[in-house]
Amino acid sequence: MATPSDVSDVPATPAAPAGSPPKRPGPPGAPGADAPPVVPRRHVGRLLSAAAALLVLAMVLVSVVRNEAFQWEVVGQYFTTSAVLDGLLLTLWLTGAVMVLGFLLGTLLAVMRLSANPVLRTLSWGYVWIFRSTPLLVQLLFWFNIGALYPTLALGLPYGPRLFTVQTVNLLGPTLTAVIGLTLHESAYAAEVVRGGILSVDPGQTEAAQALGLSRSRTLRRIVVPQAMRSIVPTAGNMLIGTLKGTSIVSVLAVHDLLYSVQLVYNQNYRVIPLLMVATLWYIAVTTVLSAGQYHVERYYARGTSRGLPPTPLQRLRVRLTGLRARLHAVTAPGGR
Repeated sequence: MATPSDVSDVPATPAAPAGSPPKRPGPPGAPGADAPPVVPRRHVGRLLSAAAALLVLAMVLVSVVRNEAFQWEVVGQYFTTSAVLDGLLLTLWLTGAVMVLGFLLGTLLAVMRLSANPVLRTLSWGYVWIFRSTPLLVQLLFWFNIGALYPTLALGLPYGPRLFTVQTVNLLGPTLTAVIGLTLHESAYAAEVVRGGILSVDPGQTEAAQALGLSRSRTLRRIVVPQAMRSIVPTAGNMLIGTLKGTSIVSVLAVHDLLYSVQLVYNQNYRVIPLLMVATLWYIAVTTVLSAGQYHVERYYARGTSRGLPPTPLQRLRVRLTGLRARLHAVTAPGGR
């Protein structure tokens, strides 16, 4: 046991003056040395692969920018022409209309598929089976030529007088045919997306709602669907982007979408590559905006699934810039190394 005389013999460590830099740890085993610093492992393979990828990307970008065959001045000339912008607006309108109508019909089909009625389940399954098994181009061409099967459409009593009759060719134009074909095709996929999202919800949520006396429709609307959106939104976002690009197939019906408008221009001036680049750049721009919107919608419906939401790209960039500014300040400060 140490006596007061022993304690008094130990020399006191002088306090470091204010503002002086902290002492660096000495070598292991030295008297008074702290624990050795932890040095992170250097991943040489990651650095080499990243450098190789950046090199290939730089070569591709330089090749695209310096290639005179792209005729970038022609791209800039036609990028905002009225014909191209009108086609872009029709493409956006088709995308929005098809997604809204497709998910409305797909939600109805998903509810039918999950119902206890075997007839409704069979009809929903048959619809999804037929429209997922048929190529989209075949469906569009079929609806475009529906007048060959039904020259007239009539509304009236069975085996009675007709109240209303119209020629199918006059009723279904190219744009309406494109909306019908794309909607019926997308609704089959939307039905499976919605059904998968509903099945991803814990059955205990439905049992708790039933214990509280909520009806089946209210349980589905207020309890199940909001939780199912976490699984529906990512796939629905991919479907939205796919539908945006898939609308280009309606050019075979002479619908004046973005691609068909570009085709009309290069069929006159024979500048195929620059006009195709105009359509490509517009598709990339719109897809980028939709992807950013999808990211924020996913964050919105991810609330409550974890203690904290992951940072956005802007927040990560802000943190990196703040850390870089702090390191630069430490290096440039007096006495910094």
